[in-house]
Amino acid sequence: MRLDFLTLFPEMFSGPLTESIIARARTRGMVEIQLINLRDFTHDPRRTVDDRPFGGGAGMVLKPEPLFEAVTSLRTPGAKVIMMTPQGTRFRQNVAEQLARESHLILICGHYEGVDERVRQTLADMEISLGDFILTSGNLAAMAVADAVIRLLPGVLGCDESIACESFSGNGLLEYPQYTRPAEFKGMAVPEVLMSGDHSRIGIWRCEQSLVRTISRRPEILCEPLAETNDESDSEKADPGKP
Repeated sequence: MRLDFLTLFPEMFSGPLTESIIARARTRGMVEIQLINLRDFTHDPRRTVDDRPFGGGAGMVLKPEPLFEAVTSLRTPGAKVIMMTPQGTRFRQNVAEQLARESHLILICGHYEGVDERVRQTLADMEISLGDFILTSGNLAAMAVADAVIRLLPGVLGCDESIACESFSGNGLLEYPQYTRPAEFKGMAVPEVLMSGDHSRIGIWRCEQSLVRTISRRPEILCEPLAETNDESDSEKADPGKP
């Protein structure tokens, strides 16, 4: 897989993308990452990437010209262009799984007051938000998306079976409680069933615990698929002009 990050601050990515699992995936050739400075696609002495919004208002807006030129130079036949924006679809595990099947992702990291609307209308194949909060830019959000996607690539984690048991994967529920040695710690004992060696009983216990944990902590997960479908339909009706 290839990931291209369009950003004004490529230095921000050096830590998260050069350590741990992602670093090993890059070394093994499982993923190729490019950090592209948006200012490299400007043609004025000041390398201007933003301007005042038409109609007035606070802040500055990223201009369309550098973004269009950058994406055009990077796009391959199989590329999917993703714009990080608080107005996008909320990022979930099923979206990460979908993106992990792509061969090339171009992530646009917004900044300042936002991005010219014509970029969203014409360039972006998908708009993603991490949640209902605002960051200083799309850089951290793009890193989180990349981390979630890269770890799903075959062979990256070393044990692909572990993915199926994680929260939001498989049955979509929260993961069951995990324990390791010692069997007793400060008066707290590991559940007997986990030390029984009976894998059938262990499997049933884990399913029960996943359901209990989901109901108590995130009950909305149990009805999210229908809610997501309805949200997407409403969004399309509200914005019929989007390609």
